[in-house]
Amino acid sequence: MDYYKQIFKRKSFHIFKNTDVLTDIEIRGIEDFIKTVKPLNAEIKTEICIVPEKETTCKRGGEYCILFYSELKGEYLRNIGYIGQQIDLYLASQNIGALWFGIGKPKSMELNGLGYVIMISIAKMPEDKFRKDMFKAKRKPLEEIWSGDTLGVAEIVRFTPSACNTQPWVVENAGNDLSVYRYKKPGKRGIMPADKVRYYNKIDMGIFLFMLETCLEHEGFNCQRILFEDMTDDSVEKTLIAKYTYQKDTGNKKTVDNL
Repeated sequence: MDYYKQIFKRKSFHIFKNTDVLTDIEIRGIEDFIKTVKPLNAEIKTEICIVPEKETTCKRGGEYCILFYSELKGEYLRNIGYIGQQIDLYLASQNIGALWFGIGKPKSMELNGLGYVIMISIAKMPEDKFRKDMFKAKRKPLEEIWSGDTLGVAEIVRFTPSACNTQPWVVENAGNDLSVYRYKKPGKRGIMPADKVRYYNKIDMGIFLFMLETCLEHEGFNCQRILFEDMTDDSVEKTLIAKYTYQKDTGNKKTVDNL
């Protein structure tokens, strides 16, 4: 699966129009892919299922919704974001439109003892409805989210999707280390409900970490990753969530390993 290639194609479909019908083969393809996704933390139990959109409160014209359930412990939100972005990019490769839908609710808020986290609404879309020029998307200026050498990575990873386009990340590159922070400017939340900002921004950070690792691998870097607990509240502007020690690949397989 060439995740990097799909970064340039994927888009968020806020409303689905002129959709096609997903075939049984395509649904099985999604289910088979879900079995292959790599979690950020394999010790957190998760389950992912596909249901008709009409069985949820999401009314965006999608045909199905992918529901994410998890043990509600540790950095489960970040873990779901990391897993979900792999699925998001796979869907783009199959011409299946996707919408991360945070305010939707399924029929059941629990599955096999796991709590509901978030859903992605999906529908089969014509290929010409996907993004043609990613660089036209509205994102923060590069200097607001990245300091130090960009490594040829920052220019692409800045297009990571996030709830309400909040883009809650800052990366500092010092030497051979990247420090990744969840960033929240005190008092600023846009249109997001105040009590949901940290919830969705934690999911966003998982999405960002997967996108960052995908870009680093594409640019030929081997990395070792350290993850940190995100325990601060929204009164703190910058919360360190991960560090990556990197080096340019010399011919061996490019990897991201936990320290």
